Amino acid sequence: MKVVVLLSGGLDSATVLAAAVRAGATISALSFRYGQRHHQEIAAARRVAAAWGVTDHTICDIDLRVFGGSALTDAELAVPHDRTAEAMGVGIPITYVPARNTIFLSFALALAEVRGAAAIHLGINAVDYSGYPDCRPEYLAAFQEVARLATRQGVEGTPVQLVAPLIQLSKADIIRWGLALGVDYGLTSSCYEPADDGAACGTCDACALRLKGFAEAGSTDPARYQAS
Repeated sequence: MKVVVLLSGGLDSATVLAAAVRAGATISALSFRYGQRHHQEIAAARRVAAAWGVTDHTICDIDLRVFGGSALTDAELAVPHDRTAEAMGVGIPITYVPARNTIFLSFALALAEVRGAAAIHLGINAVDYSGYPDCRPEYLAAFQEVARLATRQGVEGTPVQLVAPLIQLSKADIIRWGLALGVDYGLTSSCYEPADDGAACGTCDACALRLKGFAEAGSTDPARYQAS
């Protein structure tokens, strides 16, 4: 089967890519350089793709900084640090990038049609999702309908399927699965505000969820963190 995998270079997308490779899929990986302050994830995506032998890897340049509205794309907005689990569980955080997954999936649909792919695999998660509205099962179901209505494949009766194998898993379960698949999480980057050399801050929401996941999985995070 031919599939498109949305590959950010983070922990979740690396796990999804590994699962697709292990399942024997022919993979077209798709990453985005969208003006994100954590641009180090592009290098991580390249490392992960190379480690799994994926040679069809498209890095698409779009600039979501023209809209702003997120601490990940607007230098005037601060990335939150040292938030409690309770605080992270309330509301939509400032690191939400307006309509990002909708934009990414639209591009992925286009690539899937060109490549003749039957599915798009993505690493969205509704358990440890930090309040992002475009990481919910309801969102996924709605965009599946878009894939059916808005593409040639859909009109012809074979719509591209959206596959989100992590959507109901905890971060610890994702890590356990990834380790069983052979994922080297040291290649990945999850941090929202890493140092110039790629070392993770250890205190943003993404780092906090990642470190909590590794602890609950009974494993040690191999990523590099800045010295405290």
